[in-house]
Amino acid sequence: MISPADQVQRIGILGGSGLQQLPGLEDVRLVELETPFGAPSSPVTLGTLDGVPVAFVQRHGIGHRLPPASINVRANIAALRNVGCTQLLSVSAVGSLSHEAPPGTFVLVDQFIDRTLQREKTFFGPGLVGHVPFGDPVCARMRSVLAASAQAADVQARDGGTYVVMEGPQFSTRAESNLYRQWGGTVIGMTAMPEAKLAREAELCYAMIAIPTDFDCWHEAHEDVNATLVAQRMADTLALTRRLLNKAVVRLGEHQGQCPCGCDHALDTAVMTAPEHRDPQMVARLLSVAPNATHLRAKKD
Repeated sequence: MISPADQVQRIGILGGSGLQQLPGLEDVRLVELETPFGAPSSPVTLGTLDGVPVAFVQRHGIGHRLPPASINVRANIAALRNVGCTQLLSVSAVGSLSHEAPPGTFVLVDQFIDRTLQREKTFFGPGLVGHVPFGDPVCARMRSVLAASAQAADVQARDGGTYVVMEGPQFSTRAESNLYRQWGGTVIGMTAMPEAKLAREAELCYAMIAIPTDFDCWHEAHEDVNATLVAQRMADTLALTRRLLNKAVVRLGEHQGQCPCGCDHALDTAVMTAPEHRDPQMVARLLSVAPNATHLRAKKD
């Protein structure tokens, strides 16, 4: 359970392949949570990173038990919201689709192409219909902080790039990999969606650090991606990842007030369902992840 002392403003961090725990975390406490959307992938790890309160969830679960399509992203985001997170920083191992984003560099993603099929992608549903703006899916304020943090940490990072989100769990065919390159994809992975969409519906600022571990299977001069290669490359970059995260968390912790990008009031213009026809249970579920959107409650006579 969460005590009042634990309900402080935090930076939420979602770790993927190769980031099973958060290096450098102090004052650690594990919290088991149940949300209106079920249990998150792992217990929520609370602590401080360079003095800044953070909360960490391993999206694949402890021991990497959950394949991409089985991750309960709604519960992960609801749990992080529950412990006070207002900004979400996602870290993801990816394949590179570009010569400009080779393994060993980082990509600060600003766009996505969603090719996933089997996942729960919204907190809305029958009785409460909503459509959030999503033209710019990443918080520009957070991404600018990441870019400055990478420079301060002496970490090579590409500022901007398109993440193609595939269903998986298989890696791409060579034809698919080349198609995504033609579309302008910078990197490819399996977990950024529906994270970014659900973060927007939860009125959370969201940004992603994508870490290329391979060239997928399009580059004739490099071996095709495999799981062993991904794990090894993520281990090789762990020190760089930690350095970047530490710099970024300190800067993100300085953010106060409303987000200039509008992330924190994305629901202001989203809901289509007339107030008198809104399902109170659906509204309550949505407010559990977007607690500031109290205007969604049906007005009483």
